[in-house]
Amino acid sequence: MSISLVAGLGNPGREYELSRHNLGWVAVDAYAAKHGLTWRNAPDFESMVARQELGPGRTLWLVKPQTYMNESGRAVAALARYHRIAPEAVAAVYDDLTIDIGLVKVSVLGSDAGHNGVASLLEHLGEGFARLRLGVGPKAPPEMDLKDFVLARFTQEQLNLIQQKTTTYVQGLELLLASGPDRAMNQLNRRDIP
Repeated sequence: MSISLVAGLGNPGREYELSRHNLGWVAVDAYAAKHGLTWRNAPDFESMVARQELGPGRTLWLVKPQTYMNESGRAVAALARYHRIAPEAVAAVYDDLTIDIGLVKVSVLGSDAGHNGVASLLEHLGEGFARLRLGVGPKAPPEMDLKDFVLARFTQEQLNLIQQKTTTYVQGLELLLASGPDRAMNQLNRRDIP
């Protein structure tokens, strides 16, 4: 089943703009910009949405929930239900603390691994959605509170790396859309896209 809905996870508000937890938004914004897509407010779905026609009979919806991270699933599930999109046709793009910064991995199954946005998706949407996981790890200093770490802004050095890697994130998303999770996993999980 091909992907019909891509959800970039993040938090609304200027104070979160360059935080680690908003890396999913960075990736979907970059994808939208590359493909000339326009975001519009969709208050019924508590989201910003963009639409792309991928070919005859294939529409892709991009969504940035405006619910704050821990309620992301509520917004994504509402949009998926409205457009009759099954969980298997949904992809979530989000920051992952267990992956080194700059790296990208794809998975389908698994727990939320302590990520509140993924926990909300599992609760409201159910299992089966693809996951484009963007590394923000390792947590440093290790004793720092998890919430404080993910809500903190990237350092300038990390921000420079993220800017260099944004093309990689977009390529990863394009691969996922064109080839599906299995092929994307085979290509992305073994190595980083150069």
